Amino acid sequence: MKCGIADRQPVCIQDRQSVCQRGGISLNKKVQSGLETRREIVAAATRLFAAQGYVAVSIESVLAACNISRGALYHHFASKEALFEAVFEAMEVAIAEKVVARSAGAGSALAGLVAGCDAFLDLAADKAVRRIVLTDAPIALGWEKWREIDTRHGFGLLKAALDQANRAGALPAALTDSFAHMLLASLMEVALLVARAEDRPTALANGKNAIRTLLERVFGR
Repeated sequence: MKCGIADRQPVCIQDRQSVCQRGGISLNKKVQSGLETRREIVAAATRLFAAQGYVAVSIESVLAACNISRGALYHHFASKEALFEAVFEAMEVAIAEKVVARSAGAGSALAGLVAGCDAFLDLAADKAVRRIVLTDAPIALGWEKWREIDTRHGFGLLKAALDQANRAGALPAALTDSFAHMLLASLMEVALLVARAEDRPTALANGKNAIRTLLERVFGR
């Protein structure tokens, strides 16, 4: 076997490549293990935040739920707020996926908006969504951080749908941005109304009808 740099190198070129390949496999396993640990922490924290609320959950309770050391937790998250931010963003991603799935195949911009709004309001019945997304996130993260994350997901989808309506001539371009904020506020308030209602099915049906009526009026239907 031919070695690199003759007698001065203790490791052959082929052997060195094997070491690098083995090192790459070890590194990949380490990265995968770290990602899995992070997912487990977020999942456990999601359950705790949903059950107890942001204020009541302590770092110690997260450590106990995950059975990890404080150092392992802080390796991934610098603070409880950073952990809550990760939980909130993961939930925003999941909500956006469900909204997109419900809106897929809609025959018009209006139909897509109605379907997406219905999907979001359906999720208001979920305890984790009610507590984390609707109640705690704006307070725990602050309005600017909350809006920054929501713009990447929920509000971003809303703006995209309204931009599509604008291109189709169903909504005046000058009103698109303002109406996006108005619709977001309406959805949040209706979702909270549904979440707090004693008769949740009736509140949900009424809320969907209210949002649908609002959209139809705006779109001139």
